Amino acid sequence: MIRYGAVAASLLAAVLSVFVASGTAHAVPRVPTSDNEIVESLPSVAGWSREERRLRRELVQRPRDEGTALEAAKTYLDLARSQGDARYAGYAMGVLQAWQPLTATTPNRILVMHATVAQFLHDFDGSERTLKLALTADASNAQGWLTLATILRVRGRYADSDAACRSLVKLRQNLYAVACLAENAGLRGDHRGAQESLQSLLDSPPLKDPRQNATRQWLLTTVAEINELAGRAPAAHTAYRQALGAERAGYDVLAYSDFLLSQSRPAEVLPLLKSEPRSDAVLLRIVMATQRLGEQKKLTAAQRATAQSDVDELAARFDAAALRPGSTVLHAREHAMFALDVQKDARRALELARLNVQLQREPIDLLVFARAAATANDDAARAEVKALMRQIGLRDARVDAVL
Repeated sequence: MIRYGAVAASLLAAVLSVFVASGTAHAVPRVPTSDNEIVESLPSVAGWSREERRLRRELVQRPRDEGTALEAAKTYLDLARSQGDARYAGYAMGVLQAWQPLTATTPNRILVMHATVAQFLHDFDGSERTLKLALTADASNAQGWLTLATILRVRGRYADSDAACRSLVKLRQNLYAVACLAENAGLRGDHRGAQESLQSLLDSPPLKDPRQNATRQWLLTTVAEINELAGRAPAAHTAYRQALGAERAGYDVLAYSDFLLSQSRPAEVLPLLKSEPRSDAVLLRIVMATQRLGEQKKLTAAQRATAQSDVDELAARFDAAALRPGSTVLHAREHAMFALDVQKDARRALELARLNVQLQREPIDLLVFARAAATANDDAARAEVKALMRQIGLRDARVDAVL
């Protein structure tokens, strides 16, 4: 249940592609007539521009200063996550290019940060290689093991993920080790055992401290997702509300939105997403919620016009992304959901969902694949989903209900 987004076929492709604005792929290239001409304005983020300028100045003076580079890369990556804009992750990757090519002598923290950015960009193979390089050089890097466990889990390699989780035990990072192993256990179907492990962490005195709200939010979101896997909707709803109460995060908002949509509660989704940056994932949920709300009650003319505008914008974004070489698979999950739930094109959705599970195999990926197969009434595709579920060991009551 990964907490990050976007992808690249290679690190170089990632850096280049994220600088391309999604809405300009059909346009004729525009050449500035002077150095003062503004080509594009990125989203305004309060308190960031001054800090970014300071870091840029320091990096120009000391491009291989480890501390400055890590601070700059983290600042950009945090922005990419909060804004849902992969271009900032491209800037983070650019900061780290001073250490190319990566070798065993590259500073360990640089290697792990590079892998973390690559993970955000869904370059899972590249991230895994870099993490293994870092962990071979320094097996005591807890963040490296936790990130590796997450990547392996996303790819459906639960046994390998368990091994990475257990490395955290050796480092006495017991909270993260227990949570890491519990998440894998929940995916395999040990929902009760996983929830008991996570609840024991949540009940521990150190996590009662308000300064641990971010950790509580992470654990509660995992509890909510395990309850969804088990088919316990009321318990999932409670855990999602508790997670958002502990600390609001973009991943949680999207996960909770998907849950509300699955429970036919679209009216609650729109206010939830109102203040979120309009990333592809957020806009997709807005479009889906509005469409389902329209199926429940009559929309005003203004609401219908806004809804159609949002659909057109999202379609244009997917069309633009498809023009970038090798990028179709990178957006396949959201594109499959758009084809299935908005365009009502089950065959296209099935094609995209099948492509998506080649890259990532989180529960949502298998669920979209199953829904597309069922909607298309494709028995062969249903069999594919079941076989893949058995192969990776995933147990999900939602998929069972669809198939």
